[in-house]
Amino acid sequence: METLLEFAKGPLFRLTFLVMVLGLIRIVVLDVWGAIAAYRRAGDKQLAWGTAIRNTLQWLFPVRRVFTQRPVYSLFSILFHVGLIIVPIFLLAHVQLWESGAGVSWWTLPHVWADVLTLTTIGFALALLLGRLFDGGARFLSRKQDYIWPILLMLPFITGYLCANAGMRPSFYQLLMLVHILSGELIFVLIPFTKIAHCVLMPFSQFIIALAWKFPARVDDKICTTLNKKGAPV
Repeated sequence: METLLEFAKGPLFRLTFLVMVLGLIRIVVLDVWGAIAAYRRAGDKQLAWGTAIRNTLQWLFPVRRVFTQRPVYSLFSILFHVGLIIVPIFLLAHVQLWESGAGVSWWTLPHVWADVLTLTTIGFALALLLGRLFDGGARFLSRKQDYIWPILLMLPFITGYLCANAGMRPSFYQLLMLVHILSGELIFVLIPFTKIAHCVLMPFSQFIIALAWKFPARVDDKICTTLNKKGAPV
């Protein structure tokens, strides 16, 4: 078990992290390249930069939207994402791994804060999952991955909290730690190939929407031809 743990914490971690980084870079490069190509083809090259920037900031910091559209669900979602980002990056044990492996370190969360954020993240993930299950509108729009992701994201938080706080036999601790590491690495690998990639693409989304209104004339006919929908009723 110790050999497997060392492999998971070392070579496998580096490989899965590299897959995530390269996959996200690929997505960004392809999206930016596509946006540049669309801009060059557009007849009208005037873009509402101010509107796109304002909409992007509103999406990144959705303070106003929290209190107008599904306030409870939106608030839970924001708090869930806060814990989801802060805990893995600023947890002392994670920073120590980076320091020992790459020689870099940064500020870390106090233990009590880390525990509180971990438990609240688990709670909000569970609440969001139940919201999808029991809300008819959300259930209608949800895909299978929308149910799988909250469970998968909770797994490293639950196992990490137990490893840090619960007394247990060394063999069981090693098993939980292995699940903790492997679940995190599975998330790394899946991020560039699933909807979670929006964490990187979100700043570009409003500019892509602005560009979408600048397509050259007759481009809709070409799209219909490509989709084999030419002549289909609208």
